[in-house]
Amino acid sequence: MFLTRISVKHPVFATMMMVTVLVLGLFSYSRLGVDLYPETDLPIVVVATTYTGASPASVESEVSRPIESSLNTIGGIDTITSESYEGRSIVVVQFELDVDAQVAAQEVRDRVARLDATFPDGVDTPHVTRFNPDDEPILSVAASSSSRTLSEITTLANRVITNSLNVISGVGQISLVGGSERQVLVVVDPDRLEAYGVSVVSVMDAIRRENQDRAAGTLISGINQRIVTVEGRIADSSSFNSIIVSQSGGYPVYLSDVATVLDTGAEVTSRATYQGVTSLGLDIVKVQGANTVAVASALRNEISALNAELAKENVQLTITRDNSRPIAAQVSEVQRTLIEGGVLTVLIVFLFLNSWRSTVITGLTLPISVIGTFAVIHALGFTLNTMTLMALSLSIGILIDDAIVVRENITRHLQMGKGHVRAALDGTNEIGLAVLATTLCIVAVFLPVAFMGGLIGRFFLQFGVTVAAAVMISLFVSFTLDPMLSSVWYDPQSQKGAKRGLLGRLVERFDRRFDGLADRYRSVIHWTFDHRKTTIAMVVGMFVASLLLVPRIGAEFLPPADQGEVSISLEANEGASLDYMAAKVGQVERALREFHYVASTYSTINSGGARGFNEAMVAVQLVPSIDRTLTTSETIEPIRQRLSRIAGLKISVGQSAGVGGSSKPLQLSILGDGDEELRRISDQITSALAAIRGATEIESSIENVRPTLAVRVRREAASDLGVSIATIGDTLRPLVAGDAISVWNAPDGES
Repeated sequence: MFLTRISVKHPVFATMMMVTVLVLGLFSYSRLGVDLYPETDLPIVVVATTYTGASPASVESEVSRPIESSLNTIGGIDTITSESYEGRSIVVVQFELDVDAQVAAQEVRDRVARLDATFPDGVDTPHVTRFNPDDEPILSVAASSSSRTLSEITTLANRVITNSLNVISGVGQISLVGGSERQVLVVVDPDRLEAYGVSVVSVMDAIRRENQDRAAGTLISGINQRIVTVEGRIADSSSFNSIIVSQSGGYPVYLSDVATVLDTGAEVTSRATYQGVTSLGLDIVKVQGANTVAVASALRNEISALNAELAKENVQLTITRDNSRPIAAQVSEVQRTLIEGGVLTVLIVFLFLNSWRSTVITGLTLPISVIGTFAVIHALGFTLNTMTLMALSLSIGILIDDAIVVRENITRHLQMGKGHVRAALDGTNEIGLAVLATTLCIVAVFLPVAFMGGLIGRFFLQFGVTVAAAVMISLFVSFTLDPMLSSVWYDPQSQKGAKRGLLGRLVERFDRRFDGLADRYRSVIHWTFDHRKTTIAMVVGMFVASLLLVPRIGAEFLPPADQGEVSISLEANEGASLDYMAAKVGQVERALREFHYVASTYSTINSGGARGFNEAMVAVQLVPSIDRTLTTSETIEPIRQRLSRIAGLKISVGQSAGVGGSSKPLQLSILGDGDEELRRISDQITSALAAIRGATEIESSIENVRPTLAVRVRREAASDLGVSIATIGDTLRPLVAGDAISVWNAPDGES
């Protein structure tokens, strides 16, 4: 073969080719991202819309359904699902897997933009995002203090903590949970408003009107030019008192006459607690394609530095969840298995070849093939993850096969009395076609795995390509490096009757015993020739018995990993307040501390997967596996049994699935005519499923009716008074729910 001929005649050239492969592989390895699973660009688009104060029914009829109707005509859609909550609509559009995710997101964005003008007043602009598993936080941090208020901690986080963490390479977004932004609170007195004849709307308009800078144009004088600005932005909270909101009897009515101005924190709409202490949560998301382990490591270092800096502010940062640690642990475990497999493979080769020179010649195939594969992984945009490392682990035994066959045949030609160069050329040429056919068969088996359809195909793409690339590189090494080394490196131990040391004699004794085992195996083969029907019956029987075992074998997409984290979902009755839910979360946390294998708890209300004041998530970190006798999955049932004794909560306990959290293994969709019909069918199915042995945590997504106070307007009376329904709503809203106005930008340095 021409590769073998060139390598044998030009050994330096062959050596430099191998060095080039190693350099490229090592260079690529240092730049490879590390993740638990391959990146999957799923064509799923989420449309989130806020309609503050609206009931779920209003959100469904005025927001969710129009969005669904508008998106229905887009091509390539698999399913459209929507969930309508109080003040929030979530529409999820799942496209077929062959649709480009970016194109799908842009198409949805264009359709939703056309609807923006048709939505009722009070509906915020819909937020269209692509679903990406990498958008889940890789790190969650709790900021707490024994002396600082939550508002002060939030201000410190906005000005110091997030700015320091955002500059780290690979950090994409930092979200605050349970924060209370600093704001100026204007508390109006209804009695004073009535006495002065001032409406709430007039007060709000006055604040908006008086608290702003206005551009007045440009003043040109000769060669000079100046910008003229009317400065009206209020610099401190006490200055709001002097705003004139109206005139009464020829005298000005100041804001201080009808309201009290407070410099305080905003109303808390979510809550985070760590170990039972109210904290400010920071969820950190990495950019797509960044090295999860490297980004998390840099974040941990920066958090340590920030803790030293924030000690004088009496603020402590604590990492509550670190999704990079199970990734690093699993990848490290696979890497260790890869190294162990390589060492064992080399030892077995030495055991059968009984020559350290032949072992080195064939064993060099392993590091060169594996390191060279890193270059292919990097070039194709893959990462070091469970699938690519599993592919390398699986192919360890395959990679050295070609080299063993080539070396063994070259040794046979040497024993025929040929020179080293001629033996290398003849031995490789003679066996080359068989080696090539074997390698191509392996490629033909594994490469089609990369083209499987569905979500599984997305995962196994990197697996199949990695195996194929590693095997092809090993074939290249077998046809170049092995013949070259065989031609220049004399191996006396490969000759029969060669003098051997103690280890060589021990291996030779093993060879003789193995030959005896081969002789006994030969007698078994002869017996099968004499009893063909019996042999066929035995093989068929084993095959049928194997098929009968298939139904007894469980099936799942990915096996549960012992990551040391349990995820708990809590749900209270509709209408529960944030304080009520916080009290219930406190009960859950105290119950969890009864288990000796629970290391820490981190709870969030109305954040992430928990939508609404009546929903919460609790992340339970377990002690290291060496300090507990139970696996993560075995701790779930005791925790579920203990938490089931807490009244007023629906509790779901599951093992965290790493990035992305936990989910139910079985989900059913129900279609019905109206909420009442859906609720009736849902109750029937829930009762039927509850009767199944082993079924737990059966939940229905249909919400109970939330307690509502309805204001019904007497239209005739309202018309006589000249008051419209819009005016009534605009007046009630700031009095009941409050209203946010951009009133003041605090100067830097103020707290």
